[in-house]
Amino acid sequence: MSIPEEEKMISILPTVPAPSFVRLGLPGVTGVGAAIRQYFPGLALSGSLAALAIELGKQNWLQTNGISVLTLAIMLGMVVGNTVFPQIALASAAGVTFSKQNLLRLGIVLYGFRLTFQDIAHVGIGGVVIDAMVLSSTFAMAWLLGTKVIKLDQKTAMLIGAGSSICGAAAVMAAESVVRGRAEQVTVAVSTVVVFGTLAIFLYPALYHFNQQWQFLSVSPTAFGIYVGATVHEVAQVAAAASSVSADVANTAVITKMVRVMMLAPFLLMLSAYLSRSQSRQTVGASGGQSLQRGRIIIPWFALGFMAVTGLNSLAILPPAIASGAIEIDTVLLAMAMAALGLTTHVSAIRRAGVMPLLLAALLFVWLIFGGLAITVGVTTWIG
Repeated sequence: MSIPEEEKMISILPTVPAPSFVRLGLPGVTGVGAAIRQYFPGLALSGSLAALAIELGKQNWLQTNGISVLTLAIMLGMVVGNTVFPQIALASAAGVTFSKQNLLRLGIVLYGFRLTFQDIAHVGIGGVVIDAMVLSSTFAMAWLLGTKVIKLDQKTAMLIGAGSSICGAAAVMAAESVVRGRAEQVTVAVSTVVVFGTLAIFLYPALYHFNQQWQFLSVSPTAFGIYVGATVHEVAQVAAAASSVSADVANTAVITKMVRVMMLAPFLLMLSAYLSRSQSRQTVGASGGQSLQRGRIIIPWFALGFMAVTGLNSLAILPPAIASGAIEIDTVLLAMAMAALGLTTHVSAIRRAGVMPLLLAALLFVWLIFGGLAITVGVTTWIG
């Protein structure tokens, strides 16, 4: 683990002294037994919260309202993180940080077992184009509005943009590995996904029935399913919103959403390359233009692993039991990562962020509703 990453985690717990191995970025252990003692408390805490989130996520009311396991995990983590965790942070820091970083990356890799490249065929070229246009326009708008108009810091704007444009909390967590945002910046971005994604669950069915009654636009159930999948934040929220319309709309919406999720890996690669060039320009400017020092391109190996696992799953060579087991393990890993994030986030840090992140997310939500509808209608009319 690098020094900056550890310092970020410790910085939000100012009342708890960091153990020496964290401050120095060294293992701090000399054997397997010592390593277990060092990492087990934090892993056990993250795992317990993840298990509780998974059990709560089975409740029908939560599923109906699109409250995902990841959302529950971060909420539980924040409750514990702002009450009892500061008293045990010294013993738990290593395992919690491991969950937030390493288990997250492994979880993103295993996320590929939820997808196949054959999903693309179900929505056609039109669905792919719509997904790509919504993703790129939403993220660009987040970056420009967030940094130029609302005056947010670049990392917060990018994290909010990733959550709104791709796949909610999972995209925020994946982008954090490239952006290197602080825990409170990540939590603020995830919170916006929860707020506006939940609102979308009730708004989209109302829009569909309103249009059916007044016939403002000629939108087929298939087109509406693509629209929902291309513009709603989380997979669970997509399923909840579309299921309120019809089963056919829900099937199309979920497939469209999964195609959108597939775009996470190339998005991360392009974002890493851009940030590397930006870092290079800043270095040149600081040196008076006398030398060129290339910024280091952060290759998100987990994004490549995600694509490889998706490709393997597309071949359908693994027994269904193995694939379903991998998905269950993936849910646990991602829930542990979200719980760890909640543990290391102080509510005071979120309050200091103010209303501006929420304003940016609200503007993006408006764009997803109206801009996404315009893109969907335009592309489906053009391609037929």
